[in-house]
Amino acid sequence: MAGALERWGSEASRGAGLRARLSRLVENEFGANTQVVNLSPMEDGHAGLTFGFDVGTAAGEPIDSFVLKLAPVGVTRRGNTDVYRQAPLLRGLKTAGMPVPAVPWASPDDDMLGTPFIVMERKPGRIFLVWAPHCSFSRDPARLRELWLQAARLLARLHNVDWQTALPDWEKPRPLRQELENWKALLRHAHDPQWLAAATKLYDLLAEHLPDEAPIGVVHGDFQPGNILYVDDRAETLIDWELASIGSQGLDVGWLLMMSDGQSWEQNWRPVAPVSRDDLIKAYGEAGGPALSRINWYQGLAHFRIVAIAFLNVKLHRSGKRTDELWERFVPSIPTLLTRGIDLAARGN
Repeated sequence: MAGALERWGSEASRGAGLRARLSRLVENEFGANTQVVNLSPMEDGHAGLTFGFDVGTAAGEPIDSFVLKLAPVGVTRRGNTDVYRQAPLLRGLKTAGMPVPAVPWASPDDDMLGTPFIVMERKPGRIFLVWAPHCSFSRDPARLRELWLQAARLLARLHNVDWQTALPDWEKPRPLRQELENWKALLRHAHDPQWLAAATKLYDLLAEHLPDEAPIGVVHGDFQPGNILYVDDRAETLIDWELASIGSQGLDVGWLLMMSDGQSWEQNWRPVAPVSRDDLIKAYGEAGGPALSRINWYQGLAHFRIVAIAFLNVKLHRSGKRTDELWERFVPSIPTLLTRGIDLAARGN
């Protein structure tokens, strides 16, 4: 996220800068004697154009805190670059009782901030970055295990949302075949021919054993403790919905298992996850989670998805188009992820 404000400034070639535009929005909502303060990129994660800011009075008294997500300027608004699509999603989930941020303002147009945006309430807590948790988290294995089990229970809660009631007009369900093909398109970015060969083998196995899509419902798309705000070791808020969809909910189960699986990651990049695969599945199931079939296949799909994402981001980083050292550190785990994914997909269950 370093330099995000500068990148925004270089992209917005017309009109006032982000701070001035945001100040006008705040004044319209809170009154003329208010101001934007502490506008800065969010320090955790790698979520693109995401900023935190506070609203205060002209005398310096605090009013409220928010998170701003911007669509990248000049990029086709589709999937994770269509920032505005998160507004009706989060509002629907909030109404359904899910612990997600409220969205007081959002626009699909360019007129207010120069690009589509959503503004969310800033909730308390800290994410659990699974490869390098913040020092505020205990290192006691029992407490760390409970963080993961809470995540599994929260996933069950999400998967039980009646999407046809909460989000009747949001999106149509995405078929699994389409999901698989969408990620296959990113394989062309592979830097290493061996990566491409292994990823193609994983794709072939997944395509050969494509499961029934049920249950269908809300899919977070990147469900893991790094997208949960914890307060005093309690899972309080589910955030970062860029990859959300309506689709086969096994996607989320497979992703959570992959993120916790020490066998999937290179030795120096293993998650802090003192919890077994079976215990996560059990916690999810006992909390009412419905997606309990073909779990190996879905974890294999998670491996396919993450290496496809890595292929693109490693290419962007190494070319200098979008530098992010996280992806360079990620590189040694690509072969491990592929090997483990192929093993899981080959089981076909």
